[in-house]
Order: sequence, then C-alpha cells, then structure tokens
Amino acid sequence: MATISVEDSESLEKAIKRFKRMVEREGIIREWKKREYYEKPSTILNRKNKALARKLMKKTRKGGHTTQAY
Repeated sequence: MATISVEDSESLEKAIKRFKRMVEREGIIREWKKREYYEKPSTILNRKNKALARKLMKKTRKGGHTTQAY
C-alpha cells in the first residue's frame, strides 16, 4: 500500500506528485485496470500465448539477419 507523510513545509502539489510516482512504481493502477472486469481463464491463457508468440517472432526477426560478408 502506498503511503506518504506530508510535512508542514511541503506543498500539497509536491506531495501529490510524490504519491503518484509511488503508486505508478508499485503498479497499483495497472493492477486495478487489469482486475476491473472479470476475465475468463481461457481468455487469460489466449492473451498470454499471443504475447509469447509475438515475443518469439520479434526475437527471431532480430537474430535472423546477422550474416556477415567476407
């Protein structure tokens, strides 16, 4: 849980900015958006498989063109 302590001499805007950075770093908003709606387990699995396929395609594209001319 993200908590900050605000000192008397600190401006409210600065404290809010610190809080936003902390929330973003901990991934609270991302997690909330992910859990906002129910997602079937099969849908989660399909999404993960598609992401893995994209990652592998990107990796093979990068590594496939490394021929050298002698």
